[in-house]
Amino acid sequence: MDRIENLCAEKGMRMTDQRRVVARVLSQSHDHPDVEELYRRAAAVDPHISIATVYRTVRLFEEAGIIARHDFRDGRSRYEEQTDEHHDHLIDLKSGQVVEFVDDEIERLQHAIAERLGYKLVAHRLELYGTPIDEGAQ
Repeated sequence: MDRIENLCAEKGMRMTDQRRVVARVLSQSHDHPDVEELYRRAAAVDPHISIATVYRTVRLFEEAGIIARHDFRDGRSRYEEQTDEHHDHLIDLKSGQVVEFVDDEIERLQHAIAERLGYKLVAHRLELYGTPIDEGAQ
């Protein structure tokens, strides 16, 4: 079993063959696919799977806290496995590519800002949007 299937089993979720396909596709994804892309990948594994099944499965996994949904300003909800390891995202507005990163200085600054404003930071989500720097203009 892959990571997402294991999480489903730990939560006592009933796993149909088609849910297993979606779980495996998500576990093997190194990007942040939307439902249509998940459906395309799942249908390559199981041609009988419907897009409605993929939508229902994604919603079920999200409600169970197994996957996280992101809205990166492109009009599509995109998904990734929920992990305990924090990371932020940089979204390339030209290509749509999502770059995951961790920056200790940004983490420190966020905590310092919250504290300065009288809060203890318990969670955050940072999304940066940009375009590639024209190498010829440097």
